[in-house]
Amino acid sequence: MNAAVPHAAGTDAASAADRLRITEIFLSLQGEARDAGWPTVFVRLTGCPLRCQYCDTAYAFQGGEWWTIDGILAEVARHGVRHVCVTGGEPLAQKRCAELLRRLCDAGYAVSLETSGAIDIGQADPRVSRVLDIKTPASGEAHRNLWENIALLTPHDQVKFVLCGREDYDWARGVVARHRITTRCDVLFSPSKDQLGARELADWIVADRLPVRFQLQLHKILWNDEPGR
Repeated sequence: MNAAVPHAAGTDAASAADRLRITEIFLSLQGEARDAGWPTVFVRLTGCPLRCQYCDTAYAFQGGEWWTIDGILAEVARHGVRHVCVTGGEPLAQKRCAELLRRLCDAGYAVSLETSGAIDIGQADPRVSRVLDIKTPASGEAHRNLWENIALLTPHDQVKFVLCGREDYDWARGVVARHRITTRCDVLFSPSKDQLGARELADWIVADRLPVRFQLQLHKILWNDEPGR
């Protein structure tokens, strides 16, 4: 469960070069991808250049507060768990995100990064598990996919597709085959809540024997998209 949703900025006299704009830092269960179920501290960075039609974190597009990287690490440490997820918004839209990722890895955390895939993932520390969300046509942002990112993927990373219907499914199946993504890393297919039935997607995957993992977002089942969960 969520232990806290602190918003007090951990700023000091440090220069802007050491700061990131943060929407929230909170403790919850990881709801998706390889680390689903683990107690995890989420560091949600503010801002995103994309506007996916199904976005469930539009509250992170603007606002937030400035935190120093030292302040962020102190707040993460306060929660006392091993897993940390840096998310957004689009965290890589803030250029100092790469330094935060490096510092978290240096501190010994198991770090994941949730990214839209519209920005070069090569800037992330190789110790980070990059969860690349390839945008489908129904998202409204498929034209923003940076396809060069696929060549950077390693077995430590993951690729996620959020699917809104059969057209998205067929499109994603083609992308996975064309780029041979399953030879690079795990691939996850998720139904967009209220747009595609979970059982329907599961049946398609089974019928096609796709070498992908079906997933539901645990946080939506448990807490129904409440902010800070």
